[in-house]
Amino acid sequence: MAHIITATVALRFHSSTLIAMLAPMFVMAAMVISLMVATSMASAATFNTDDVATHEHWQSMTLSLGGERHYRAIETHSYSDATLSLNATAGVCDLPWLEMRVTLEQQQGESRAVNLVPARLRIDEQPVIDTMAEFITERGDDGFYAHFYLSDLAALMDDMRQGEQLFLGFDQEQREPWYMTFSLQGADAAINRMLAECKGAEYTTH
Repeated sequence: MAHIITATVALRFHSSTLIAMLAPMFVMAAMVISLMVATSMASAATFNTDDVATHEHWQSMTLSLGGERHYRAIETHSYSDATLSLNATAGVCDLPWLEMRVTLEQQQGESRAVNLVPARLRIDEQPVIDTMAEFITERGDDGFYAHFYLSDLAALMDDMRQGEQLFLGFDQEQREPWYMTFSLQGADAAINRMLAECKGAEYTTH
């Protein structure tokens, strides 16, 4: 998997038409960019992982550091070096986001947005969702992250709760698209627990 990502890092794909179509989505996405970065950094060893529960192919957990809390539902079953997760942050539980992480061969030397590429998501036989994915690296982290600009994540989460598989596709310019498939077995329980834990934390802080 890492060698596919290494090739993707070198891409500089620009689709002005698709970006223009998705422009309204970017306005909402700008509100959660800082949260996306925070959860990427939350994967690093400096964050504590607590309250881990297994839900078939998924897990739910809390990531904490001092007073900072992130809540995660994550699929680690389908690939040995890639995960798919839904994440929420205490205080803004109504702004969750979808993230894919691939483990690279070495830690990265800088934090940067590597690229923005057209992507497609589909759950089972549901209609394809055309969107954009931003590829990100974090300094000192051996992960390569994909964050998705989604206008209706609530609807996607509902489909994930009921579905069996989630398919991802990333354009690679002149090369064949890069596809990945993640299991949704256990996603319902993991997502519900993630949201419940996040909202519960909000109530205890008020």
